[in-house]
Amino acid sequence: MSNCVTSSAPASALSALYRPQSKCFLLSASGLTRQLQLTGDLNDPNKVGGLRSFSLSEIMLQLLLSALLFVPHLQNAPQGDGFIRALEYMKKTPETLDELMTRNYALAEGDLVLSNDKNAVQSVWPTHDIAYLISKELAHRTKDILSGMAMLSEHTCLSFHERTSETNYLLFKDSKGCASYVGFRGGEQPVFMGPPCIVGNIAHEILHALGFQHEHTRMDREEHITVMSHNIMSGMEKNFQKKSGETFGLPYDITSIMHYGSAFFSANHLPTIVSKGEETKMRMGQRDRLTERDIERVARLYGCDVTKSK
Repeated sequence: MSNCVTSSAPASALSALYRPQSKCFLLSASGLTRQLQLTGDLNDPNKVGGLRSFSLSEIMLQLLLSALLFVPHLQNAPQGDGFIRALEYMKKTPETLDELMTRNYALAEGDLVLSNDKNAVQSVWPTHDIAYLISKELAHRTKDILSGMAMLSEHTCLSFHERTSETNYLLFKDSKGCASYVGFRGGEQPVFMGPPCIVGNIAHEILHALGFQHEHTRMDREEHITVMSHNIMSGMEKNFQKKSGETFGLPYDITSIMHYGSAFFSANHLPTIVSKGEETKMRMGQRDRLTERDIERVARLYGCDVTKSK
């Protein structure tokens, strides 16, 4: 453990600090500090080797292993006192940090979650009135969650009600970031929420749960945007891969609530997505409201009568 250097950073909250020169990861939580010596090639998450540590809880270990996936992409970030504050960086972009503490989930597409034993199924919910449950840990975010659901219910034929005995329902769970499965899965379906998730992020995740992918992954995107691959964090290129999917016969919507922002997953603070000159009143990557095309997409997938205000 001689290569590990202790930092004086405060440990009042959960934090993870990485020093690339010594391959040392310093993990702190509630004043408890543990130093971990890593072996292997940290530039390739698939080659990370042995891990020697003092005794750690299961949650802390899961957090560490998940955070390691991001370390190579943070080595060019500003380093205060030679350290990279991995979690602090990720908290600033909540859709880059999914559920880090649950072993059965893996990062898929920024704010999408896939189970390791079952791929997400893009399918429609069998009802327009969807049950939900808010975990006790998120009780203080009830107002935000209800506001996120209201963004949909006010403009579509979908509604939400608190679960009583329904088998299929959305469970809003505490997390470190925003994440959701894509489409109906059946049974208890988690939607992960962390402190950085604003109302618009919540609506975005609910739309994923309803079956909608990111707008910028459409096959016809080249007519509207340019993806700046050289600016994307190494290993995050998959977030920008095109997907063949239902467009519902609607034009590309660069201001959709389901579209990435111009600097999402940027390795150098430069744009990862550039618009091809479309003039819009709203910014790309906005999370303020559903656009008319967002509303129309929901209507076409769920057979809504589009009579509500847009």
